[in-house]
Amino acid sequence: MKFTSWIIALVFLPALVLAQKRTIVSIEGEKFYINGKPTYEDRSWQGYPVEGLLFNARMVQGIFDDLNEASRAQWKYPDTHEWSADRNTNEFVAAMDEWNRYGLLAFTLNLQGGSPLGYGNRDWINSAFDENGNLRTAYFQRLDKILLKADELGMVVILGLFYFGQDQHLKNETAVLRAVDNTMDWLFEKEYRNVLIEACNETDVNKYDHDILKTERIHEIVKRVRDKTKKGYRYLATTSYGGGTIPTSNVVKVSDYILIHGNGVGEPERITQMVKETKEVEGYSPMPIVFNEDDHYDFDEDINNMVAAVKSYASWGFFDFRREGESFEEGYQSVPVDWSVKSERKRSFFEKVEEISGGN
Repeated sequence: MKFTSWIIALVFLPALVLAQKRTIVSIEGEKFYINGKPTYEDRSWQGYPVEGLLFNARMVQGIFDDLNEASRAQWKYPDTHEWSADRNTNEFVAAMDEWNRYGLLAFTLNLQGGSPLGYGNRDWINSAFDENGNLRTAYFQRLDKILLKADELGMVVILGLFYFGQDQHLKNETAVLRAVDNTMDWLFEKEYRNVLIEACNETDVNKYDHDILKTERIHEIVKRVRDKTKKGYRYLATTSYGGGTIPTSNVVKVSDYILIHGNGVGEPERITQMVKETKEVEGYSPMPIVFNEDDHYDFDEDINNMVAAVKSYASWGFFDFRREGESFEEGYQSVPVDWSVKSERKRSFFEKVEEISGGN
């Protein structure tokens, strides 16, 4: 090699080293591991084990955009009176350090987002796939920024593929399957190992257009993800269910972990019962149980949904949306999003995570 080539190699070597992925999520029994060590290693809280849990938050709008010109104006920022998908993702990435310092180790993204109003779907178009299941470059560039920062921080991303408010924009089942395969190929190419797959959000809500995304067949998508292996590894996968719903056996049998939701569950005792009932589903074997969506708080109370989950040895996730009349600082699902921890509700959640997990 010529001398000048050695100089070029030395100049770019630090950048190459930095580009190497550093965070690997794995599962052993009911515990999550990051880089071979259980999460929150040796941690307990009020006598209950915390080691192996995965505190998370629903941050599905991290790569949001609205491709419908007729509706995108409603997402404008209060300071600029314009919507910017790049600003949204950049501010998301900038906020991640603070989330992590509190002890948050995971968050949920979705390639088709979630309702930008908190609940309900209308005419907006927010999908990382075109109608044929091809990847939209701008979406995956934004996703790459978030996954790279998460990898740097040692954080895990629960990546949802489909959402019932947007799956109709894929024209047929072939396009759905192509979207799955293209996404997985992209993840393998990028060598991200800090990603867990959620096949679709709330498979049982009876609003999906494509049969393969509904309860009776969603296990086919979960299995399709699990069956793809490259470079000696595969991605861990499952799907999620609506608030208060217990997973069905066809999904439990093929899943690496279980996702359930606490929306609509106003009594913490029901959270405890949901964990118990999930473990009784045919085909269940010891694996992590994760609430990755719950819009019940009361973090200052001795018992709440989050505490009930921890006491049942299940991970818990914060779902926060902006209620009518609330300020811009509220809500992590309502667009435009303030990704900081400025509101009282957000602070209460993160402070509870820090109290239970010990923070970072």
